[in-house]
Amino acid sequence: MSKKKKIIVLSCMIALLVTTAVLNFVFAQSVSANNDATPTASYFTEVKSTRNTSRNKQLAQIDEVISSNVENEDAKNEALAMKLKISKIMEQENLLENLIKAKGYDEVAVTIGMSSDNVSIIVKDAEFDQDDAILIYTICANEVNASPDNVYIQAIS
Repeated sequence: MSKKKKIIVLSCMIALLVTTAVLNFVFAQSVSANNDATPTASYFTEVKSTRNTSRNKQLAQIDEVISSNVENEDAKNEALAMKLKISKIMEQENLLENLIKAKGYDEVAVTIGMSSDNVSIIVKDAEFDQDDAILIYTICANEVNASPDNVYIQAIS
């Protein structure tokens, strides 16, 4: 598989992950508008599961490139760098989720962009206000050096 094909496949997987998360969010909003009970716990579980499944597929493809018999050292080095980047992003997402939960939020899902500095955060909080947003922005700035312009926070109840 050529380097360009691998990049295209990985890009498509990332686009699929983002699309799935957006559709899940839209679906959860439409269900909560129709019912009094909100399926937020299953929503957060589904978002994290989808994110982890996508990342595991990406890592499996990267491992194939690294372990292949092809003598293309540049492709292997690039795959190794991408694997390290994905691992770092996964670690940062888990760290942010745990720190935000420690501040009293029941459920949190964090997604950090692979090709951008964007950080998307979804929290379960019926009374989310500006102070909550500032708290989360501060955590993001301190832990992953995220600019407030690149942090997107969505609260659902």
